[in-house]
Amino acid sequence: MNRYLFMNHYLGLALVFLASPLLAADWPQWLGPKRDGISTETIKPWKGELKVLWKQPVGPGHSSPVIADGKVYLHTRVPGKEEEALSAFDAVEGKKLWSRSYPRAKFWTLFGTGPQATPAVADGKVFTYGATGILTAFEATKGDTLWQVDTEKDFQVKRLPFGAACSPLIDGKNVIVNVGGKQGSIVAFEMNQGSVVWKALDDPASYSSGIRVGDQLVFLTQRGVRGLAPADGKLLWEYRLIDKLDESATTPVVSGDWLLVTSITQGMVGLKRQADGTYKEMWSNKEITCYFSTPVPVGEHFYAVTGKLGLGVTSTLHCVETATGKIKWSKPRVGTYHAAMLRTADNKLLFLSDFGDLLLLQPDPKEYKELARTKVTKKDGIWAHPALANGRVYLRDDKELICVEMPQ
Repeated sequence: MNRYLFMNHYLGLALVFLASPLLAADWPQWLGPKRDGISTETIKPWKGELKVLWKQPVGPGHSSPVIADGKVYLHTRVPGKEEEALSAFDAVEGKKLWSRSYPRAKFWTLFGTGPQATPAVADGKVFTYGATGILTAFEATKGDTLWQVDTEKDFQVKRLPFGAACSPLIDGKNVIVNVGGKQGSIVAFEMNQGSVVWKALDDPASYSSGIRVGDQLVFLTQRGVRGLAPADGKLLWEYRLIDKLDESATTPVVSGDWLLVTSITQGMVGLKRQADGTYKEMWSNKEITCYFSTPVPVGEHFYAVTGKLGLGVTSTLHCVETATGKIKWSKPRVGTYHAAMLRTADNKLLFLSDFGDLLLLQPDPKEYKELARTKVTKKDGIWAHPALANGRVYLRDDKELICVEMPQ
């Protein structure tokens, strides 16, 4: 190939590459690729109804779907049995590929009988954490059970009233869970064998899931926020935040140097990272009472859905200034107890209310801006977060897993 043809050949490849859309990422764990509620994909505003590509009947649960390597994984209760199951579906066609179940201890609450924690997919494995504290590793392709740990039994855990809800955190070769046992509050398990690598603290568990923040792990327990060393679980710093109902459920949120932590009775605190790696309270706001909807940061603000105890429609969407905790505006009655959000690559908010409405919002610190809305299910009480992968939104209500095509 002469020099002219060589240059034209690679120029053509470059133009094709630049004209092609960026490769979309999977949604392999709680809150997405980086566990922060942020997608690498964009969504255009739509008119009318969105196209539902497929639906599949599923068992009860509030666990969110996750997507990896062309499969959708969902953790549910087996209807009519004290069993939980992990099921895999083809992400494009919706065909059920397999389902693997296991027995559990008796579990029932007024607000659901299925798993609440979202699975995590890593290294060819799927890790689930059931409502009664059973941590399981499945082979991702065929669903074979690789290992299982009954954390309630092994760590003598007093079960939370609404069941275990911490979504497993994958950190290197460790699977880390807010177990809540004495001398085993936060526990790291080796992902290949399920053996205990380290255990830390004796705090009772909350419903919250942990995150990795730079060089440390951050978990919200019943007693407060804890920063831990990933290698051995050593306590690096702590901040006391005790919910009066022991119902802290939202995941701590990182926005630059800020760490945002909230509970239903104590409101939110804004903690700022210090030079030594610890975090210091800079503000608190008793009005930002997130129930179990994790806030999403956008620029110098964040958007949070709060709830109030009691009957009726209580959820409110707030735009809050990150540096001060001051509420810029509020949009009431966006849900009964809950609405879930994720942020697109072009900084829009995909919003799923527990009314069954899917919305696209344009974040604006001056006012509420709704770009599009559609009804995706007639069922109320959707408490699971949606997943966005490869131009599709995957969501579940109490009886179906639903795949919706999104305009890009």
